[in-house]
Amino acid sequence: MELGIASHGAIHPATQPLAGWLRRPLPTSLQESCHVFLLQIKNHIYSTQTQFLSYKAPTMTTCHASLATNYMETSEVADLDWENLGFGLVQTDFMYVSKCGPDGIFSKGEVQPFGPIALSPSAGVLNYGQGLFEGLKAYRKTDGSILLFRPEENATRMISGAERMCMPAPTVEQFVDAVKQTVLANKKWVPPTGKGSLYIRPLLLGSGAVLGLAPAPEYTFIVFVSPVGNYFKEGLSPINLIVEDQYHRASPGGTGGVKTIGNYASVLKAQKIAKEKDILTFFIWMLSTTNTLKKYLRAIFLLVEYGNQGVGVVSQQLYKSLTGLQMGHLEDGFSWTVRLSQ
Repeated sequence: MELGIASHGAIHPATQPLAGWLRRPLPTSLQESCHVFLLQIKNHIYSTQTQFLSYKAPTMTTCHASLATNYMETSEVADLDWENLGFGLVQTDFMYVSKCGPDGIFSKGEVQPFGPIALSPSAGVLNYGQGLFEGLKAYRKTDGSILLFRPEENATRMISGAERMCMPAPTVEQFVDAVKQTVLANKKWVPPTGKGSLYIRPLLLGSGAVLGLAPAPEYTFIVFVSPVGNYFKEGLSPINLIVEDQYHRASPGGTGGVKTIGNYASVLKAQKIAKEKDILTFFIWMLSTTNTLKKYLRAIFLLVEYGNQGVGVVSQQLYKSLTGLQMGHLEDGFSWTVRLSQ
């Protein structure tokens, strides 16, 4: 079984650029068909620019190959109610674990049964929040094969975040290989085509014991997965929004520019208030004198902040959204612009 990797080169506008306004983020249900959209671009518009690559994990970094092969060779699909799959944790069979010591080199990881991990009460991640996570998805195609969408970009973002948090990080190759191994070991949990996706959660934790404030002496890289449906149970139906101006997710000079675990607990209060008002989600306003909206929290979509030109937001306050990055490529290619109405 091979995993396909969706990739692309520079996308150039067609001879007759498409006109229009992009006024909202891509709905979750449509994200699950994003690779199909890109394939249509490849076949009908930019045949020389968009590529779909397929390759096997390098032999030198493959762990528990016999275990993974058992899943690669089966067409079994887990017995779940795929029609009513929500966005919640469904425990799967396996996870990937790799460790790194003071030398900054990650060991040869392994796929092992999903379950609790051992952490010292004085672990850096527990005491000082030294940790990062990523999120990406795997999709089942109509022919039964499985497609990953640009995992190398998630790897790059984790490396960037690790530098900010004084942590070592797995290389892009190690990251992608770990993701592929985990997906293949849990292949039966990838939803049927059109029924959802397999959410992939890579974690980088300061697992070593510390007392004073300092980088942890040991780090653990974990990848686990869960089948998911739409993030919003309403699907494509309209949702109510609230602008939150009291509780801020990030501030200038902070860690909003990276996907560190500490960024998220701070918005739980605002989320709780929104839910009490029967509001599904909310906007987060930046702590900024310009009062510029930087991020739509739930949809993970970056908005343009200046004028009417589609310029993606890249700031130190908020991390780069891969969805926003991808949509930015498409907007540039089609000569679209994005504007936030006042």
